[in-house]
Amino acid sequence: MALQGAIFFITFVPIHNRSAVIMQYKRILLKLSGESLAGSSNHGIDETILDMYAREIAEVAQKNCEVAIVTGGGNIFRGSTGTQSGFDRIKGDQMGMLATVINSLALENSIEKQGVRAKVFTSIRMEPVGSLYIRDKVSEELKNGTVCIIAGGTGNPFFTTDTAAALRAVELQTDVLLKGTRVDGVYTDDPEKIHDAKRFDRISFDEVISRQLKVMDSTAFTMCRENKMPVVVFNMNIPGNLVKLVTGTETGTIIYI
Repeated sequence: MALQGAIFFITFVPIHNRSAVIMQYKRILLKLSGESLAGSSNHGIDETILDMYAREIAEVAQKNCEVAIVTGGGNIFRGSTGTQSGFDRIKGDQMGMLATVINSLALENSIEKQGVRAKVFTSIRMEPVGSLYIRDKVSEELKNGTVCIIAGGTGNPFFTTDTAAALRAVELQTDVLLKGTRVDGVYTDDPEKIHDAKRFDRISFDEVISRQLKVMDSTAFTMCRENKMPVVVFNMNIPGNLVKLVTGTETGTIIYI
C-alpha cells in the first residue's frame, strides 16, 4: 500500500572519536588519601571536607552505584615517615593501618548522616570496631546498597593503601578504580609545583610507565595493569565530580590498557 504525503526523516549521528567511550560505572572502588581528608591543615580530619565527601558518596550510592572505599591514613600517621623518626618499619606500618581505621569510621558516620547505609570492614580482626573483610560478604553488602569502607590497608606491612585499593578493586571486580586527589588528573609534572605542567585527558598504562609519571606506587599500578583494571585520577575536592564520573561525564584522566 502506498503511503502518500508521508515524509520520513533519517538522522545520521557522526562518530568523531570512537575512543571517547561514555563511562557509566555500576560498581566502583574509590581511593581517598588521608591528606585529602585533612584539608588545608594537612593533619587530622577537616569536618567540612569530610561532610562534602560524604554527600558526594551518598549521592552516587543513591543512584544505585555500588561503592567501595579505601582510605589512606597519612593525615594521622604515615608508616614510612615514622621510620625516618626512628620507628620500627613494621610497627610504623601497623600504626598507619590503624590510622586508616580512624578515617574510615569518621567517613562511615558522615555517610550514615546522609541517610545511606555504610559499613567499615577491616583487613585484620577488629570487632566491634569493624567487621573482618571477606570478599564475598563485602560483595553481597555492595549489592544491597551498603557503602563498604575497607580499612587497614592489606593487613600487611610494606604495602601502601594504593596497593590495598588496587587489590580490593580487583577482588571485588569493580568497573574502575577512582583515585580521588587534590588535582584534576595526571600531569607531565607535579602541577602544584610546576605551573606549566600539561594534563592528560587519557593515557595508557604503558605511556605512564615510559614517562615515569607518578600516579600510584609501582605495586598498585602493576596490579591494575595486569588485571586490566582502568584507573581514573580526578579532583575529589570539586563538588559534583564523582557524580559526573559515575553518570557518564568524563573528568580527570583515564588510564587505560
